[in-house]
Amino acid sequence: MRNYSLMTAVLCWSGMVVMSSLYVTIPLVSLFAEQFGATLTQAAATGSVFSIGFAIGCLIYGALSDKYGRKPIIFVGLVVLSLISLLLGTVDRFSWVLVLRGLQGAAAATFSPVALAYAVEMFPADKRVTTIGFISTGFLVAGIVGQVASGLISQAYGWNAVFYTLAAVYAATAILVQWLLPKGEIQHPHANILEPFQHIGRLFRQKNLVLCYLVALVLLMSFVSMYTVLGNYLSGPDFGLASQEILYVRAIGVFGMLISPLAGKLAKRFGVRTVLRFALLLAVAGIAPLGMTDNLPLLIGMSLIFVSGISLAVPSLISLVGLLAGKSRGIAVSVYTFVLFAGTSLGPILSISFMKTGSFAETFILLALVLGIGLVAASLVREDIPKEMDAGK
Repeated sequence: MRNYSLMTAVLCWSGMVVMSSLYVTIPLVSLFAEQFGATLTQAAATGSVFSIGFAIGCLIYGALSDKYGRKPIIFVGLVVLSLISLLLGTVDRFSWVLVLRGLQGAAAATFSPVALAYAVEMFPADKRVTTIGFISTGFLVAGIVGQVASGLISQAYGWNAVFYTLAAVYAATAILVQWLLPKGEIQHPHANILEPFQHIGRLFRQKNLVLCYLVALVLLMSFVSMYTVLGNYLSGPDFGLASQEILYVRAIGVFGMLISPLAGKLAKRFGVRTVLRFALLLAVAGIAPLGMTDNLPLLIGMSLIFVSGISLAVPSLISLVGLLAGKSRGIAVSVYTFVLFAGTSLGPILSISFMKTGSFAETFILLALVLGIGLVAASLVREDIPKEMDAGK
């Protein structure tokens, strides 16, 4: 008898700790710049190269897990992730930090698309949407936990300790996965792992999916950018907060993410497209006025509105992509994950470029306009689903 609650907890925890590695370098950007004599843009590349490695990996591991099984891919990925994180803590050259961050991203990608496929296969239909919501919540909470943990550990023990801690956490998580998750069946043991890639061109001929991918591109891009800019804004003359106080503000964002598991219930009642559009509108409304206030409680409230919108949008968009792709769902979700994290690779660079305007108000408005592109794209997704897609549901 499967313990679905325990399985969900393990997947949610794993998603949170794996995706935390994306965000741990956000509080370390200025520290890297100082220690390695790099510019802020170069230091921000530690986040971008991770996202690039992650995005490329997302296209590969879904097909590998079809052939070799979901759980083995997740387990091996966690072991490799632990070893790479351990190595990251030992290097003293910035070029090696960049190389290993790229490899860390590629290893981390073994979890996201594979875990989503695992949830679809291993959970009954009535529990599936909720489980995916919890996994998505783990991904999103990582955006706060990764930053807060990294800030606290680096302040107390130095940046190297951040990666040593990650290595230990990934090793422990690998043991949890091996011990507590049922293995499941290998879906296509004799499959050609290159076969799904032959369908990518067909995906991009479907207007609705292209619009969804445009939403995916700006979604986490704006999330990463917002927190990159927010740290600078809070430490500047308008607020003058210390590093510890900025961590508290980041930590409060977790409350905005608790709404993510509700996306499934809201989609059943109002429709997934309606929920996605509302979520994006909420996020735009939260981020646009962020730079216009020096009232800290008001700023925190607006950041929570933004985070709540992103938290609803992520699982809603996954559901919509799966619905539109039909029998090509597997590769469509892998491409979605690729595009999503390609966007995050641009986030730190985009935010630092926008900050060169010299005005935080303008910077946040520009980020709102970028996210607004996603809102327009979501509004253009048609309701009708082609019959060949519908047949694969």
